[in-house]
Amino acid sequence: MGRPALEVADIFRTHGPLWRKQQAGHLSLGQLKVMSAIEQCRTATL
Repeated sequence: MGRPALEVADIFRTHGPLWRKQQAGHLSLGQLKVMSAIEQCRTATL
């Protein structure tokens, strides 16, 4: 049995809110939108 697949979205969902808070004022609107879109993505197989 292999390790479960780890996706960027999983990391963003887990650590994104704190990271965004720590980086407040240093992220562009575009970067925030991309992070949000990745977090909302359900799976890589879509």
